[in-house]
Amino acid sequence: MSQYFTIHPENPQQRIIRQVVEVIRDGGVIVYPTDSCYALGCHLGDKDAMQRIRAIREVDEKHNFTLVCRDLSEIAHYAKVDNSQYRLLKANTPGSYTFLLQASREVPKRLQHPKRNTIGLRVPDHPVVQALLTELNEPLLSSTLILPGDEFPMTDPEEIRERIGNRVDLILDSGSCGVEMTTVIDLTESAPVLVRHGKGRLEPFGLS
Repeated sequence: MSQYFTIHPENPQQRIIRQVVEVIRDGGVIVYPTDSCYALGCHLGDKDAMQRIRAIREVDEKHNFTLVCRDLSEIAHYAKVDNSQYRLLKANTPGSYTFLLQASREVPKRLQHPKRNTIGLRVPDHPVVQALLTELNEPLLSSTLILPGDEFPMTDPEEIRERIGNRVDLILDSGSCGVEMTTVIDLTESAPVLVRHGKGRLEPFGLS
């Protein structure tokens, strides 16, 4: 059974944050809160942990993971960002968006879209995730916690423990964070393209 930690949603305890990061670095799969819904996360370079997340979600090799980043400068390290993209990102991060961008050489090929060489990146507006990323000092490889057959992502940590507590290493409970997924916007074209309308507003991108 997984470890289960209750953490303050606005003032996360640093002792707990350090323990969670140790689990990530040791190859663990975690459940953690974001500003849109709960997600599964693991170390960026860990193929085995990534495969475990695929197995939990029952998705194939074509499933795209997201790099959850601390800030805009970290996004710019893992993606090729031009001036217009930078302005849009600066104005809308942190927030409930996932942005598709051209991957830089820092992104392993297995994480990129096989034909387009793109990667999804995001900067969540949630104190717990920000504390995790600061301690980890690199992005978290992530996928929304929505289980096969479910219509919505999971939001109740106790139910998460009941259903997949034996398949993850740690569940980080900061209370309900909603079931609305991020808005996904493709920034690789000449103008922003809406891929999925979620929690993030469309107006800043001229898409309303």
